[in-house]
Amino acid sequence: MNINLKSSAFSEYQTYITFDTLRKLRAKSFFIFCLFFCVSGCAQPTDNSCEWPCFHGPDRTNKSTETGMMKEWPGGGPELMWTAKGLGDGYSSVSVSDGFIYTAGTTDNQTYIIAFDLTGKEIWRKPNGRAWSTLMPHARSYTGARSTPTLDNGVLYHLGETGRLAAFDSKTGEELWHRELMKEFEKEETEYGYSESVLIDGDYLYTQPAGKQGFLVCLDKHNGKLIWANTEIPGVEGYNSPVIMESGGYRQIIKASSDCYYGVDTRTGRLLWKVNFKNKQGLNIADAIVHEDYVFISSGYGKGSMLIKLNVSGEEIVPETIWQSELMDNHHGGVILHNGYLYGSGSDSRGWYCLDFLTGEQLWRVNGKGSVTYADGMLYLLEEMGTMKLVKATPDGYDLTGEFEVPEGGKGVYWAHPVVCGGRLYIRHSDQLYAYDISGN
Repeated sequence: MNINLKSSAFSEYQTYITFDTLRKLRAKSFFIFCLFFCVSGCAQPTDNSCEWPCFHGPDRTNKSTETGMMKEWPGGGPELMWTAKGLGDGYSSVSVSDGFIYTAGTTDNQTYIIAFDLTGKEIWRKPNGRAWSTLMPHARSYTGARSTPTLDNGVLYHLGETGRLAAFDSKTGEELWHRELMKEFEKEETEYGYSESVLIDGDYLYTQPAGKQGFLVCLDKHNGKLIWANTEIPGVEGYNSPVIMESGGYRQIIKASSDCYYGVDTRTGRLLWKVNFKNKQGLNIADAIVHEDYVFISSGYGKGSMLIKLNVSGEEIVPETIWQSELMDNHHGGVILHNGYLYGSGSDSRGWYCLDFLTGEQLWRVNGKGSVTYADGMLYLLEEMGTMKLVKATPDGYDLTGEFEVPEGGKGVYWAHPVVCGGRLYIRHSDQLYAYDISGN
């Protein structure tokens, strides 16, 4: 069932707007030139030309296009340029845009969005809803902000753990509009809090409230008004984020619920296809990877991974299973597709893997588990217990070229995904954010 704005009762819901028009982001450039040769080393220039505007980067492949990064690290790792403190609890990663760094954290049962400049100085901090809490003993140490802010044309969008979706002026932090997704789309309390990093595509924002009156919804990014709501998707919330795919004549949102991965037409909200894929905990957390007409999906707790191909049959899209494996059942650390090979870690099938994308064949495996990002031919592997490793992205074998221990920034494991942007490696642990110089200069 698709609910369109013209026929939906949601058209009567109030959207809270504080600006009539959104401010336009003016492009700026910032250059620091080294004027003199000197014997002693100096800090690398600040680079605000890099854009990493949302979770896993501008195209959500989690691959930086930067080059000239260090291929090996010295003993003890690259230089720690600065540490920002006071983020609060959470696993939110960072977004970087126009000379600002954005993340989220929780303090005193409140979720905050925080903006820093490129030196780690806090610029602004704004609340975005009540923080998620739990009485489940095993999950009490997992509290904190999950969603990574999304930047688009001078506006920052963020979904809080308890369903408050808001838009802010990215320079000042002034709130532009907000919606309460749980209330408006009739969603019961989530088991682990909303974790999705919302997707902007053109004039539209896509998010998954997982409610009775809207499982996946499309909103006008300028004011938060509803465009359509899909109520056909089975299951409860998944804790993954959406990606965009062009296939079968449709521009699709690819996402997962607790029960399945699915594709929805971005224009109408129609469910185009789904593949049943549920693990024993009902937690699909890893984002899908899309390439041409293929979709790679992976789920932890022993479920494994699968490659499907989307075939067109008349006006329908029919998913075909190419291969399925128990290997690399990714928990939530993400998977990289590079030159026809998949790199990521498994949950029950614990270890770092390299698999052939089209066949599922294992090329190599080593012990470990964590999150990953990619830049300039290298994999950046952040182990859950805080070891950061630099590894060549090659199927020929596991080739480690550097590692170091990330300082403790608070309680809990290292689950926030690392980011490479502007010649820096950003790593967040709980209350602290670390910026390392990994440029090859």
